[in-house]
Amino acid sequence: MSTAGALPPLEPLFTRHGKRTRDVFAFSPDDGLGDGLEKSTRMRLSVKLGDEYKDYRQLPAALLAQQGAVGPARPKGQAVPERKMITGPEAASGSTSSALSILQPPVEHRSTFSSSSTLSKALTQHKTTRIIKPAYHAPWKLVRVISGHLGWVRSVAVEPGNQWFATGAGDRVVKIWDLASGQLKLSLTGHISTVRGLAVSSRHPYLFSCGEDKMVKCWDLEANKVIRHYHGHLSGVYALTLHPTLDILLTAGRDASVRVWDMRTKAQIHVLSGHTGTVGAVECQDSEPQVVSGSMDSTVRLWDLAAGKTRVTLTHHKKSVRSLAIHPTEYSFASGSAGGNNIKKWKCPDGNFVFNFAGHNAIINTMSVNSEGVFFTGGDNGSLNFWDYGTGMPFQTMEDVPQPGSLEAEAGVFCSTFDVTGTRLITGGADKTIKVYAEQSQ
Repeated sequence: MSTAGALPPLEPLFTRHGKRTRDVFAFSPDDGLGDGLEKSTRMRLSVKLGDEYKDYRQLPAALLAQQGAVGPARPKGQAVPERKMITGPEAASGSTSSALSILQPPVEHRSTFSSSSTLSKALTQHKTTRIIKPAYHAPWKLVRVISGHLGWVRSVAVEPGNQWFATGAGDRVVKIWDLASGQLKLSLTGHISTVRGLAVSSRHPYLFSCGEDKMVKCWDLEANKVIRHYHGHLSGVYALTLHPTLDILLTAGRDASVRVWDMRTKAQIHVLSGHTGTVGAVECQDSEPQVVSGSMDSTVRLWDLAAGKTRVTLTHHKKSVRSLAIHPTEYSFASGSAGGNNIKKWKCPDGNFVFNFAGHNAIINTMSVNSEGVFFTGGDNGSLNFWDYGTGMPFQTMEDVPQPGSLEAEAGVFCSTFDVTGTRLITGGADKTIKVYAEQSQ
């Protein structure tokens, strides 16, 4: 009897041997061994995660109180909400590991379209989001028509001193006009084809011109003769611009490239290649992006001038981009093409889309903007639109009237520019005339 009392209890022995027996005989090849192993692996992983990380899945209350809002803070006074990033289903806080989804499956969110009240509320909010009152601008009127060219006037540039302006046309002549009186002061001959681009330097007595004859010329305005040629373009040169602070000249044309030249040495610094069609417009500014180009391949490219490479390619336009305009004081620019929604405003330096200037359904050949926010667009059909640059609202629409003796089809506007003060607009068109517009006085 005393021996029986010393035997160990049988319950723990039964439990231990039962577990061993189950480990040996629980699975057989015919019972789906793979499924059982996968299930046990997942269960083991779940238990391990729960044991090891349950105390770290959420920060202590003291640290949570010190945590700020997730993401960058919105600048003060910003009225329009920024776009939010598209995110997937919410996982466990502080981790993106797929293993944690074993412990906490994704929470299903009901679609907003399942509730008509939510949808109608969202649509109402969308309609009332952007109601901006445009700034007042005085109407513009035609004050002078200047005749003298024998071909389409394709380019115009105003001298920085605001005393005279230059025009280039299909008659291969560059003409200098007095800005106040409209009198012809000088005619410069040397191109053998249409003059498509003009620019006057603000630091040197130089006038630059380019044309469909592949020539880029530098004129000395003190001697009234060509002193430099820039050789390199393989076809017609359609656009030309100067850097505001560097002695750099940029030209673009039918060879689908933008070429950067040293003004003094005539050396070619960069060939900005990437466009697949004719580059019809190029603009330059002293801050990034320093070079913006628009092409017949329907794209706008922002270039890194130091590296000579494309920084951003904007593919929003559906048709060829023929004109660009950089705002003189606001850090933005606009581009124009043909078709609907064909004038777009962009924010520098990354080329973020701002909005469309809707309503000018024509091929936009030229655009200009002054420091007061008056934005001008000229169409191939002779339509002229004046906009408030800040809001994109049109405040005046006009039609170009061809000079007597011209065809109705010769009402197109090819080039435009504001003078230095921004109070006069000079345009050149298909009727071989130069027209000067001014703000109407009160």
